[in-house]
Amino acid sequence: MKQRIITGIVAAALFIPFVMYGGYPFTIVIYALAAIAMYEILRMKNIAIFSVPGVIGTIGLFAILMPVTWEEKVYEVIHYDKFEIVFIAVILLLVYSVLIKNRFTFDDVAFVVLGALYIGIGFYYFITTRDTGLVFVVYALLVVWTTDSGAYFVGRSFGKNKLWPEISPNKTIEGFVGGIVIAVICAIIMQLITPFAPSYAMLIFGTIVLSIFGQMGDLVESAIKRHYNVKDSGNILPGHGGILDRFDSLLFVLPLLNLLHFVS
Repeated sequence: MKQRIITGIVAAALFIPFVMYGGYPFTIVIYALAAIAMYEILRMKNIAIFSVPGVIGTIGLFAILMPVTWEEKVYEVIHYDKFEIVFIAVILLLVYSVLIKNRFTFDDVAFVVLGALYIGIGFYYFITTRDTGLVFVVYALLVVWTTDSGAYFVGRSFGKNKLWPEISPNKTIEGFVGGIVIAVICAIIMQLITPFAPSYAMLIFGTIVLSIFGQMGDLVESAIKRHYNVKDSGNILPGHGGILDRFDSLLFVLPLLNLLHFVS
């Protein structure tokens, strides 16, 4: 626990200034985090990031991550939009599977493509949400962190009924509900300090949905790791695991925050 707390403080101290500043520095940091996350998920299936499929998949990932302003500039140079770049990456991966006589299979292609989409879409919305307004990123982080902390402490104190033991044996139903309640309370406090939501009804509804899907994002990553017999996605953050382990909830929360039209 001590190592976990120290790592969390150091990581926050390094990351939060970029979130506050925004712009190109923040976007570059997100690209770096997404690249590490791509490395982590490919490693689960024993695909090297610097292999042919690893490089093609990462190019597709970087295309997905492009904010609108970057996409316009890239289009002026190569005359392809991000969808076309991703499509080309998929075609190249499929062709590669044939060239090496199915040692890299259709299933492997699907894994690389879905991995790029899973990571790319989540981190793309990190960039676009920050471009819209810092307050929305703070809100998303607040929901994820308070849900995580609330679920942990409520689960430890009152947890008796396992939520999904086949996927994450330590999570409980009490912790799941407790995380939602704590997130709602903290979101209301944030709204009182810095009004940003159109109404308290929308705030409460949105926070409940985001808290639920944030926890589902955590369970999804746990399911992936369990399927591939991996304890942590990486070891870049001592006590926390890898980048995917820390951003799994945000990969669900940030796109959903935008899909709910909460960001304006």
